[in-house]
Amino acid sequence: MKRYFLLLLIFPLAAFPILAGDEISVETMPPSVIKTVPQAGDTRVDPSLKEISVTFSKEMKTDNQWSWCIYTPETFPQIDKTRIRYLPDKRTCVLPVKLKPGKTYVIRINTQQYNYFKDKNGKSAIPYLLVFQTRK
Repeated sequence: MKRYFLLLLIFPLAAFPILAGDEISVETMPPSVIKTVPQAGDTRVDPSLKEISVTFSKEMKTDNQWSWCIYTPETFPQIDKTRIRYLPDKRTCVLPVKLKPGKTYVIRINTQQYNYFKDKNGKSAIPYLLVFQTRK
């Protein structure tokens, strides 16, 4: 007979930038990544892809501050810093890139130290690790 266990982790309120007594809602919680292109874990990404995008759970500050962070220099794509931008939805940020075939890429979206992806109220997005691989 197989047994299944459910593990629940309870995080203290201090883990999230809300004040004790605040109502928990989409508005009061920090933004989170809801979609990336390419998708995390994809091992068949077309190396001719010209843009990587991240979409957040709510509108973000679009004041030309973001945290596309390097995991290692070898796993970070070549980018065009001058063309990073938000789409009109104010939730999606686009990173222009040049990718190589048969390579694994790792991009950190916000970190504890670099957390410039923020919602319109200044709450930093929860850090996210995007890992993908291009086809040969």
